Amino acid sequence: MIKPTKPGRANRIADQIQRDVAELIQKEVSNPKTGLVTLTGCEITPDYAHATIYFTSIGSTPEEATEALNSAAPMLHSRIFKLLKIHTVPQLHFVYDKSVERGFEMDQLIRQAREEDGEKVKGE
Repeated sequence: MIKPTKPGRANRIADQIQRDVAELIQKEVSNPKTGLVTLTGCEITPDYAHATIYFTSIGSTPEEATEALNSAAPMLHSRIFKLLKIHTVPQLHFVYDKSVERGFEMDQLIRQAREEDGEKVKGE
């Protein structure tokens, strides 16, 4: 019989992985292709085998940053393995988070539409 996991455990582990990986990237990833990385989220599979880490980057293209972070993933995995006290530490997969860019684009479209309607946009 498989014992059900505790509710929210996967979320707690994902949050801890996100915090630890953010710190490790800052301290131990010296590849200039990553740029300035901000982690925006972490999702973990139910079997804890894989963690998808979402990020944004300034000073690098999304492709270069993704490639650099995924090449550093095995090293980050081994460091996380030493930090976490769980049986299975997931493999790390980095994915560029486009939601921030989409948010800026939507903000710009809203701003344009309001200007075309003749409204004064607050903060300007």
